[in-house]
Amino acid sequence: MKILALAILPAVLQAAGTVETLTVAGLNQPVEILRDKWGISHIYARNEADLFFAQGYNVAHDRLFQLELWRRQATGTVAEILGRKELKRDIGNRLFLFRGDLVQELNWYHPHGAAIIESFVNGINAYIAETGRRPELLTPEFKMLGIKPGNWTPSVVISRFNGLLGNLNQELDLALAVRTLGVEKVKDLSYFQPANPKLEMDPAIDAALLSRDILELYQAYREPIKFTADEVASAYRDESTILARLDSAVETPSGIGSNNWVVAGKLTESGYPLMANDPHRVQQVPSLRYWVHLVAPGWNVIGGGEPALPGVSIGHNDFGAWGLTIFGTDSEDLYVYDTNPANPSQYKYNGGWEAMRSISETIPVKGEAPVTVELKYTRHGPVVYEDQTHHKAYAVRAAWRETGGAPYLASLRIDQAHSWTEFRDACGYSRIPAENMVWADVDRNIGYQAVGIAPQRPNWSGLVPVPGDGRYEWDGYLPIKALPHVLNPDKGFFNTSNNYLIPPEWTYKEALHYLWADPYRAAGVAEFLSSGRMFTVSDMIQLQNNDLSIPARSLVPLLRDLAMESSAAQEAQDRLLHWNASLDKDSVPAGIYEMWQRRLLANMREMVVPKEALPYIGIPALNKIVHWLEAPDGRFGADPIAGRNALLAKSLEQAVAELTKRFGADMGKWKLGAYHHALIHHVMSAGLKPELRAKFDVGELSRGGDSYTVTATGGDDNQTAGGSFKIVVDTEDWDNALGLNNPGQSGDVNDPHYRDLYELWARGKYFPIFYSRAKVESVTEKALELRPRP
Repeated sequence: MKILALAILPAVLQAAGTVETLTVAGLNQPVEILRDKWGISHIYARNEADLFFAQGYNVAHDRLFQLELWRRQATGTVAEILGRKELKRDIGNRLFLFRGDLVQELNWYHPHGAAIIESFVNGINAYIAETGRRPELLTPEFKMLGIKPGNWTPSVVISRFNGLLGNLNQELDLALAVRTLGVEKVKDLSYFQPANPKLEMDPAIDAALLSRDILELYQAYREPIKFTADEVASAYRDESTILARLDSAVETPSGIGSNNWVVAGKLTESGYPLMANDPHRVQQVPSLRYWVHLVAPGWNVIGGGEPALPGVSIGHNDFGAWGLTIFGTDSEDLYVYDTNPANPSQYKYNGGWEAMRSISETIPVKGEAPVTVELKYTRHGPVVYEDQTHHKAYAVRAAWRETGGAPYLASLRIDQAHSWTEFRDACGYSRIPAENMVWADVDRNIGYQAVGIAPQRPNWSGLVPVPGDGRYEWDGYLPIKALPHVLNPDKGFFNTSNNYLIPPEWTYKEALHYLWADPYRAAGVAEFLSSGRMFTVSDMIQLQNNDLSIPARSLVPLLRDLAMESSAAQEAQDRLLHWNASLDKDSVPAGIYEMWQRRLLANMREMVVPKEALPYIGIPALNKIVHWLEAPDGRFGADPIAGRNALLAKSLEQAVAELTKRFGADMGKWKLGAYHHALIHHVMSAGLKPELRAKFDVGELSRGGDSYTVTATGGDDNQTAGGSFKIVVDTEDWDNALGLNNPGQSGDVNDPHYRDLYELWARGKYFPIFYSRAKVESVTEKALELRPRP
């Protein structure tokens, strides 16, 4: 590959003085970084090592504080800066550290994995060293906390704390619900696919001893970090009060999701396939994902990934484009052990006592002496809780602790795939998270491959805890390529939205999992793509921002001919019955419907979930509620139809009362966007002075849609999760790709790219993702040459 010199960059750049040259220790040859008008760095290197060194250096320049929080979570050193309240987080992180063969682990992700990750880490550390020489490069967060960034190692990159890992919390809650209500009632209230899984607990487990305390350490290390005023330097702190921690978007299956699809050339105007992806995660600033373009001999890939990881996890190269959503496998189990009354570090296994393995670690704690902790492990995994009074211990078996369990890193192999076959082979290394991978290529193929490490359970469902006495063992892992896959489907497209995707004839029943998303987003995408139209990139953008509510088309007709007590509710009813079911932010009926849906779901939960089970069972799946409302049974009372109708009317009256309270009696002010918006809180927001909080937070702008629309904006007033990163790729012309990244590429509040993409995102507008050198140069706003330091 020919690498062009900076000297031939457009004269306008040279004249504007936007070309900068830096010398950096650790490089072998010069590297060019062209930053475009939307903050994307296009990195041109002459060899692989320099390419990933430059990726690390570049991302550290843009996201250093984000990387520092990542490093501290990955190493279990958060208490060092935030004190004892973070000790449990650090213990949890250290409990679940990967402790296997590091070289084997790194090379799992790519044949050159160890060298690539080492180069990436060296690039990060080179920028950190630069901040040591030039402290003014540090972003304000470091000054607020009085800390400096620490050096990275490959072990930080392969951390698992950031992964979407399994169903352990659901497993414990299901057990607590079964204890409270019994198996059949829990099945009635839950949405399992396939239906009717085994929920009975083994008689050896004393269900009375189960509690959420068991997973306290596991939960602590996975929670987002939030700061309070007492942790911020006085010059920046809100002294008026020590603010409580912000409510945050905890990443649960109900709060996250994703959409992706591929469309074959026979359904596109160009005759070439299209690929679209909008993964849904927490909305945060800086954003969870980071765009980059990597060019070197053997590499030419552009797209997004988590900033702490080398490579690109969603994007395209010269040959094909790919995207992902969460497929889901049950990769975790909670094991319950009897321990030896004479020695609590021994547990019963196969009729004898087996000793736990122990590791001693010392954890630094701000303001006090370091704390030494003993980490214990059974043959199945980390011990997360010990009940010495009842001689019990609880451990987590997690498939993601195996080699290859670092989230998204196997994308390095995908980045170099030249064909569907090579893509699918690369997918065979992608263990975590479990994903629906879609592919579209220049040879006009489209395909789908589910990936993930899937334990095979020969004698239980994995939905409730099991004894660790040897009777419940995994029978290895299902080969990834045995998971569902499709090549060039007859219908001309394939779409996924975390919905149930197991074919009826699939034979690997021991590797099944049972918890999937509601089908509405997937149904909305399939309906659009089945319309018979010939599609373009613009159509894909329209679909990614589709606010159609499929549940509304089932629920609203149930209001017809119902008597309402108030005239306002009667008018609201009439508006809904003449509405097109689009949750547009500027629509009054959409605002009425969304508030009605909220009240309806809350009232249904109150009606069907016994009070004693409320801590363990949330709102039942919406499609179950729709079914109950369409075919009411005895749960609605002696006259099910009358009871159903009363609940529908009551919920609408409550919605109207709430909207009146908020906006007055003028229904013209009841638009959905009047109360459904996006306001993104910086991680330190709660502790900052009001004027600084306004500077660091991003927002707020009105949003349409809700949790069940393709655009997936959530069901609360503030959108806390959803698609912050979006991409649409045209395989006929790589320069015709478009994308989003909310709220911007930079994590530096003083950088123009900190929030410059927020309004585009909020309005469903996209920016070009240019790929060819000529197009990149045409929109370059700054050029940087990194030269080796002698």
